[in-house]
Amino acid sequence: MQKELFGICPFVTAQKLLTGKWTLLIMRNLSIRTIRFNELQRELPNLTQSTLTKQLRMMEENGLIIRTVYNQIPPKVEYSLSELGNHFKPVLDALQIWGNEYIEYLKENNRPAEKQHELIDGEGNSF
Repeated sequence: MQKELFGICPFVTAQKLLTGKWTLLIMRNLSIRTIRFNELQRELPNLTQSTLTKQLRMMEENGLIIRTVYNQIPPKVEYSLSELGNHFKPVLDALQIWGNEYIEYLKENNRPAEKQHELIDGEGNSF
């Protein structure tokens, strides 16, 4: 059903574009500045090189980011948000606000964040 609605329903379309586990964090880092691959990998240490490469390729194919290759030795590649990706900044800001509100909710209700993550994730995977 979701494939049928991609490109028609805005929620299904957005969900499909944001399916990668790291997509939001990559978008957040690129919303701050243009960044090189190794810098991005250092900022997301739990992300493997192959996964980062796959995520960046997918995001470039979807028009969310721009990959700029400089013809020099050693090779230099930078990533930045595309115009479409920049339109996502208000969503990132809203997610940050909502995320902080939820963190406060956890604290106020004496709910450890890790336990909640297990309930949300269902598989015990950590970020």
